[in-house]
Amino acid sequence: MTTPWGTFALSRFPEDPRDRLRAWDAADAYLLRELAARETPLTGQVVVAGDRWGALVGALAAHGPTQITDSFLAQEATRANLARAGVRPGTVRLLTTQDPPPDRIDVLLVRVPKSLALLEDLLLRLAPALHGESVVIGAGMVKEIHTSTLRLFERVLGPTRTSLAEQKARLIFCTPEPDRARPRNPWPHRYALPDGIGPASGRTVVNHAGVFCAERLDIGTRFLLAHLPDTRGVRRVVDLGCGNGVVGTSVALANPDAEVLFVDESYQAVASAEATYKANGVPGHAEFRVGDGVAGVASESADLVLNNPPFHTHQATTDATAWRMFTGARRVLRPGGALYVVGNRHLGYHTKLKRVFGNSAVVASDPKFVVLRAVRR
Repeated sequence: MTTPWGTFALSRFPEDPRDRLRAWDAADAYLLRELAARETPLTGQVVVAGDRWGALVGALAAHGPTQITDSFLAQEATRANLARAGVRPGTVRLLTTQDPPPDRIDVLLVRVPKSLALLEDLLLRLAPALHGESVVIGAGMVKEIHTSTLRLFERVLGPTRTSLAEQKARLIFCTPEPDRARPRNPWPHRYALPDGIGPASGRTVVNHAGVFCAERLDIGTRFLLAHLPDTRGVRRVVDLGCGNGVVGTSVALANPDAEVLFVDESYQAVASAEATYKANGVPGHAEFRVGDGVAGVASESADLVLNNPPFHTHQATTDATAWRMFTGARRVLRPGGALYVVGNRHLGYHTKLKRVFGNSAVVASDPKFVVLRAVRR
């Protein structure tokens, strides 16, 4: 990526030479051009929220910026890209959405996330650190910025306007008003599960902003919950890509003797899973881990893996995450252990499972979803 601050070699995480997706886009480039063209140079505390793969903090490393992200993968990519650029460790402060935000922000740069809820939570949490002279600029592709996006900036921070589009990217300019009355932060959100879905019926679910289907149980997860296997005698279960943790919590309610590992690459998701588990007073044993799937989990250490894999990363549709999840699940399963997967029928997960495990069986299906089982031989 060529910028006014130099040219940078960037990659996503984990690095894959077959991956044709770039680690930056036109919105990153547009924002950096705008910053370089400003009459007043950047000074003070620079905070970058939602930096996808570290492109922004890498280019702005000389200003000692702080990155705030919900993504473990984005944070690991940032570390690798900073090291590749020769940036000294500690120059860029890396925070997650679960960390306390900085006390003062002089320049706030926001890569607009896919989730409006996550944007709302971020702006409400960062607003107290802004002052009347703070510079606030958002960036995103045209398809990511909607009227609701602009209204949210205006409602939380202050008067907002947009730029003309360049290469299908757009900028958002906001003038913060520190004395503006802001709404109460509605996150995390709680709701009760509907009846008829097994051990978790009527139980509480806690969702932090940005977690998939944060205001209701999604139909794919509901379908999986209705077809969970009998876990009697199962010692260790992995809720892989746990989201709000309702699947793993259901297993723990049905079998308190099982140890459940909740893992997701989203800090918001793992915090939600832990809150859901604790809200229901489950008398079992659980571990909560943010990471790249089951990387770091001991081989042949699990009896059952439960998975509802995502089929996109940010705005890009890809099956790379599902492949990593399936191969990782096979590695951590003991011989005879099983992976249960729910997904849309058209995604063809049965073909991938047969390639990874050598087998795949349909547990249940309806016109939209299918639950598949693959056994480690």
